[in-house]
Amino acid sequence: MSEPAPARSEDAIDWPPDWPRVLDDAFGPPPAGDYRAAPEDFRVEELLDFAPEGEGEHLWLFIEKRDLTTAMVARELARLCEVSPRVVGYAGMKDRVAVTRQWLSVQLPGRDAPEELTERLSERGIRVLEQARHPRKLKRGVHRANRFALRLTGAAVSDPGFASRWQHLCREGVANYFGPQRFGPHGRNLQRARAVLARGWRKRDDRDGMLLSAARSFLFNELLAARIRDGSWATPLPGEVVMLDGSASQFGVAPDDSLALAELCERAVRLDLHPAGALWGSGDSRAAGEAGAYEAAVVARYPGLCDGLEKAGVRLARRALRLRLGEPSLTRDDDALWLSFSLPRGAFATAVLRELIAHPTLDPVSPDRSS
Repeated sequence: MSEPAPARSEDAIDWPPDWPRVLDDAFGPPPAGDYRAAPEDFRVEELLDFAPEGEGEHLWLFIEKRDLTTAMVARELARLCEVSPRVVGYAGMKDRVAVTRQWLSVQLPGRDAPEELTERLSERGIRVLEQARHPRKLKRGVHRANRFALRLTGAAVSDPGFASRWQHLCREGVANYFGPQRFGPHGRNLQRARAVLARGWRKRDDRDGMLLSAARSFLFNELLAARIRDGSWATPLPGEVVMLDGSASQFGVAPDDSLALAELCERAVRLDLHPAGALWGSGDSRAAGEAGAYEAAVVARYPGLCDGLEKAGVRLARRALRLRLGEPSLTRDDDALWLSFSLPRGAFATAVLRELIAHPTLDPVSPDRSS
């Protein structure tokens, strides 16, 4: 790998960033394509590992929404139930321009849901598919995965190499980039994060943690991009922390344990596990050896972001550098292609699409370029 850049007193963040795709070396740039021309072209269903117990003070609703954000649905549910939005829970935020299915919960201790709640939600474009009681509020991030069904049109549909690109992703996995929506239009969330971290992060400046998330996501993408350029993004390195596929379980390998490393590399080929990059913060779970050198290089380039995150009290965490597509399928429908696959929570379907089609919304843009 290249030598780390020298530390600077102020981080220089070039925008838009040049984050490479994995498939370009083998197949060239992807063909142009369109997606999400209508909400029905982008379908998402939240997958849980458990079901509501059937009793308790929280009413859980499995809903289908169209052209609405999760926050909009939560506010409407709170209004109709005459409760504070704070007692409404959901596992994850789902896209607005889409047809999505997910669970929400609302705390109703000692009382039934309002009459005609289902009908009144339906008037707002929110269909209630199931409902049941549960003892606890639905917490963020408890879902296992999301299932996607995406309709693609444009030149990509007739491109002879599209199927090969798709099969490669199914066989080798997908780079687990954070999508451009995490950074806001023209990277404004990241620029705001840099300013807030430079003067010292305060909760009142970032109540939902969006700016902290933008900074960590950017640093992770920079690390992943460096590993893709060097061809090591899917292969455990000496000193690597790895993550089991489909699980948050993680463990490290000593830099000098060549036998253990060889075994991990064999398992990585089978997609049993993946190298795990740092979501920056304070803590001791740093990578060592060659893997640690990549993380040190990122710190050297962006000391302000890294130091600001540590001072904000964020704990270092890990995110897999690679994704395995769950139950992938590709079907043709007249002049369109339908992709279907599941991704673990926190992963972006746009990271999959970016390898397959060229579209202006799939890459960060500069302020002087239309998004």
